[in-house]
Amino acid sequence: MYSLRLLRGALSAICDQGYLMKLIHNIFLVLPILISCLLLTGCGGENKETTSDISGRKTRYMVLGAKVRGLDPGDIGDVTSSSIASQFYECLYQYHFLKRPYELIPCLAAAMPEVSDDSLTYTIRLRDDVYFFDDPCFPGGKGRKLVANDFIYAWKRIANIKNLSKNWWIFDSRIVGLDEFREYTKTVKHKKNVDYSRPIEGLVAVDNLTLRIKLTKPWPQINHLLAHLPTAPMAKEAVDYYGDQIINVAVGTGPFILKQGPRGTRIVMARNPNFRKEYYPSEGEPGDKEKGYLDDAGKELPQVDELVFTLIEEDQPRWLMFLQGKIDATGIPKDNYSQAVTAERTLTPFLKKKGIDLVIQDDPSTFWFGFNLDDPVIGKNLPLRRAMSCAWDRQEFIEVFMNGRGIAAKGVFPPMFEEFDKDYVNPWAEYNLERAKELLAEAEKIHGGKITVTLSMPGVDTLFRQMGQYFKRSMARIGLTVKLDYMDWPTFQDRVKTKSTQIFAMGWVGD
Repeated sequence: MYSLRLLRGALSAICDQGYLMKLIHNIFLVLPILISCLLLTGCGGENKETTSDISGRKTRYMVLGAKVRGLDPGDIGDVTSSSIASQFYECLYQYHFLKRPYELIPCLAAAMPEVSDDSLTYTIRLRDDVYFFDDPCFPGGKGRKLVANDFIYAWKRIANIKNLSKNWWIFDSRIVGLDEFREYTKTVKHKKNVDYSRPIEGLVAVDNLTLRIKLTKPWPQINHLLAHLPTAPMAKEAVDYYGDQIINVAVGTGPFILKQGPRGTRIVMARNPNFRKEYYPSEGEPGDKEKGYLDDAGKELPQVDELVFTLIEEDQPRWLMFLQGKIDATGIPKDNYSQAVTAERTLTPFLKKKGIDLVIQDDPSTFWFGFNLDDPVIGKNLPLRRAMSCAWDRQEFIEVFMNGRGIAAKGVFPPMFEEFDKDYVNPWAEYNLERAKELLAEAEKIHGGKITVTLSMPGVDTLFRQMGQYFKRSMARIGLTVKLDYMDWPTFQDRVKTKSTQIFAMGWVGD
């Protein structure tokens, strides 16, 4: 998967900076590697970063490589859905657009939290100028002001076990009384009957603009989770009004409102006419001014009137549309790499003539094959899992599918993280066919005979099929039979969530 950060032109219009770390152009969810991200953006000639119509209306054309699963922040855990929903929903905090290392700054909060001496109580003041979108769910269709209870309600929804939110891990055992609320929801027959007015000691609206959080133990990471999209506030009126269809609508506080989608092949967003005053940053890192990253300093956001996302799951149609100027930015498909980038990693003359720009950066993401440890074959057979790891040629995969744009992962931390240990050696990550065969023989003794496993792939396009076949051939080298199960991205997420897969290709984008 590419997680791309665009720092030029019209994307300065996007207020939620977390989105810029989540934007999908190509999806490679099966890489047990870290990716060096190469991004092409149109900045002149046949490709323009923003297109203006005769009235001066500015539109930004983007692309999605997979279907959107839903727009309900409480149950979003994937890059595709986040890249769309983060235009509508915002969090208490966000990351400064230009500063590196990343600096956490207020978004819906008026300031950073006030923390008690024992690090257990966080008091957060809210901005007084934030309003939900105008929507039929509100009296008279007029969006109301954001209040502290909107956060408490949103987090209780995640705690409600009837909602089966994949984001309960954020709050699990963290907030005083919230686990007890979750236990209470188990006693309610239907999620519609859950009493969200039940008080929780650790979540209190002191007044409309003051939120108080009491933790069960010190948890300094809470600030960063409060910049993570699932913790965005929700209006109870919207959930009550739309019911289960809340996944297909957006009633948030962000810079854009949903005009078309999210189902189908086209998602259209328009500027939120009631968006508060926000401005492009006036400071950044050394060299940002020379790179043009401060050209928009002090300008009001958003700077575009419309965002148009088109679903294009196959690499080649996406690439051709980019060359035709119909989309403004894209990753580089493996089969077109030499057409775009020279051996010196500079832009080819062919693309330079089109006014296209090349952005290169390290991507703080990690990708892997996951095992369902509840599966009776995979979960109880450690030698089998180790055999597959030793049979996987990470470097060959990087060369074949990524044109060398990646490094084999040593663990969950990318190299640009302080916690990365360059000296760490995983004894089971070395490509060693003889060792893999020995481990498989041991695994077959445990299993009681020959083993067949199934790999679930998060896509049905040509690239995913090539990757699946590559995995199958890799395991065949040691005598392991693999069946392949291809499915679209939303279906894949639901299957993984319900533990209905055996082996699955997955990743985590640093956000």
